[in-house]
Amino acid sequence: MRIAYNDWMETRLEAAIVEWHASVNGKSPQRSASGVGDPIVVLGPKGAGPITPSQFAEWVERTGIELTPRSWHPISERLMVVEEDATWPESTAATRVATVFRASGGKVTAALRLPDLKSALELAYICREMAASE
Repeated sequence: MRIAYNDWMETRLEAAIVEWHASVNGKSPQRSASGVGDPIVVLGPKGAGPITPSQFAEWVERTGIELTPRSWHPISERLMVVEEDATWPESTAATRVATVFRASGGKVTAALRLPDLKSALELAYICREMAASE
């Protein structure tokens, strides 16, 4: 029964992350806002912290970013690291990044973007251990 439970949880986590990518890449403010928790915790080159779904939708619209998943790294029932190729409207080439995702209730509640897979995995393992020790 444990295996079935883990598969179900991983599927829900993956589904939330797939929807997050679809909403970001689809440039739909309404879809972007509805696919994230309230608040969503973000980390990126311009800062970190909790923002509202509306602020997240504004970021999607303002930046024009597109993120193409390249590899998936499950960390726990609620955490996944996804290595991605990021592009912006002014990009001439993709930039490889990695994002630590947390999901709850079918929505992404944290998207912590880091410059590389190693950094993202390290942060994800720290987050997992912090949550386990509460």
